[in-house]
Amino acid sequence: MPESIVLLEKKGAIALLTINRPDKLNALNLSVLEALGRRLDEIEADDSIRVVVLTGAGRKAFVAGADIAELAPLDYHGALKFSVTGNACLGRIETSSKPFIAAVNGFALGGGCELALVCDVILAANTARFGFPEVSIGVIPGFGGTQRLARLIGRNAAKHWTMTGDIYPADEAQRIGLVYRLHDPDELMDAAFKTANKMARRAPLAVAECKNIINRGTQLPLEYALDAESRAFATLFQTDDQTEGMSAFMAKRKPEFTGK
Repeated sequence: MPESIVLLEKKGAIALLTINRPDKLNALNLSVLEALGRRLDEIEADDSIRVVVLTGAGRKAFVAGADIAELAPLDYHGALKFSVTGNACLGRIETSSKPFIAAVNGFALGGGCELALVCDVILAANTARFGFPEVSIGVIPGFGGTQRLARLIGRNAAKHWTMTGDIYPADEAQRIGLVYRLHDPDELMDAAFKTANKMARRAPLAVAECKNIINRGTQLPLEYALDAESRAFATLFQTDDQTEGMSAFMAKRKPEFTGK
């Protein structure tokens, strides 16, 4: 399958990753997931990439969900393969040491909302729409949506979202904490790259550890999470970036971080 269904463009230390099926509202199928996996391989292998901006082609959709035409004929085993494949692919974004910023430019429904949820920061156009409409076609979210949504917005809100199948405007998604910040559609990508560039200028190992310890710690009792944070904090004192960062601060100059 041509890699054109998932585009990867480097802009300095920033990678722009685009789901590119605008004629299908960027819907996910196995081919897209496999292509996305290969793009993630490229990103992980390229140390010059420090931050990734993820979006969908066109103005209508980030990712409007799974490709229902391909899902409809599946049996149990086919559906299980699709769910496991999707979970594995999205999980790589969540566990990557590199920050991922979702720039949600339109519909983020079902698998699209799940794709946004595994990113570290969600920015959205104020015209975007979010939701999990799976129950309206007889299924449930299959790429971690029930679990990640509940952990982010709470069980009651997650149940309402997934059990009604309602689609929500961007300001409601921001109100409940799903979206960090809203932007005019024409300003969304500039805002995403501004945030990405700010992250890229920081110490890569420290940025990666912030992501790691927040993801891990929010699943632990507070006392264990605080211990994990202390150990991560101390570990960074073994890095060149810590030496450089503090030396630059005291010398009143800009640091030059190498990620070592």
